[in-house]
Amino acid sequence: MARYIARRLLWTVVLMFAVSVVTFVIFYVLPSADPAALRAGRHASPQQIEEIRHKYHLDKSLLDQLSFYFKGILLHGDFGISYVNDQPVAKLVFSRLPATISVAVGAAVLWLLSGVAIGIISAVRRHSKLDRTTMSLALVGISAPVYWLGLVALYLFADDIGLIPLFGGSGSYQPITEDPLAWLNSMILPWVVLAVAFAAFYSRLLRGTLIEVMGEDYIRTARAKGLPERTVVMHHGVRAAITPIVTAFGLDLGALLGGAVLVEIVFNIPGIGRLAYDAILHSDLFLIQGTVLLAAFFVIGANLVVDVVYAYLDPRVRYE
Repeated sequence: MARYIARRLLWTVVLMFAVSVVTFVIFYVLPSADPAALRAGRHASPQQIEEIRHKYHLDKSLLDQLSFYFKGILLHGDFGISYVNDQPVAKLVFSRLPATISVAVGAAVLWLLSGVAIGIISAVRRHSKLDRTTMSLALVGISAPVYWLGLVALYLFADDIGLIPLFGGSGSYQPITEDPLAWLNSMILPWVVLAVAFAAFYSRLLRGTLIEVMGEDYIRTARAKGLPERTVVMHHGVRAAITPIVTAFGLDLGALLGGAVLVEIVFNIPGIGRLAYDAILHSDLFLIQGTVLLAAFFVIGANLVVDVVYAYLDPRVRYE
């Protein structure tokens, strides 16, 4: 296992390098605004624009710029300076990370608990009215766009513009270190909105897998031994059926830690997703690069964690 993890960590470095190169190439191939002109402002002279272009090495070739970028990372831990904010990219990214973690982790706990519980109940009581109702609602949850759900939730429940003001709304985000109660109040709506689609997908996925597992021979053998139905379902059935959920959960959480863009924009949460959106609007290459690398790191790390967890959930999985 240790050798497998070491190999995967080495591959992580290779993949991060590949992601950086692809981001640079896309930035140069696709038409975009001149970062130097954006940094200089509307009334800047051509000389000022050229000075800024030289300062950020924008007058160099693509290979030279890649070389400067990776030398800064490897030698100084420097991910560049934001063209628009004139601040270190690492500082901007890590200042926004707590808000994104608040959104992603809270929503993940909510959708995992609700999705798994609904999936188990629907599988055990399949074809019942409860099963039909929950699966119909799950289909609606999967079909509804996140940004639409967010706007509807704000219209109905936000404490500033809602018809039934129950929870925090747009512009009400507070860091947990400043006011924990205000932070919790501002997170309820984003958590619920983000969790709806994921919980619906997880419940349908677990239901289908668990129904298939409950028809296996070893389940009939467990019942024949006189084990309680609860033990048969939870210990034998769910453990075997949970593997696809682990895969989906790891990838989804990793992607969201890289920025829940739509939710952060709708609820005005200053997270990584909102930062990446603003960076793209302003063609801020180094800031785009920093947010993309962070998202890639979380996704790759989530893949590694999922593979390791597999070995503990499924005795048939072994890494040599």
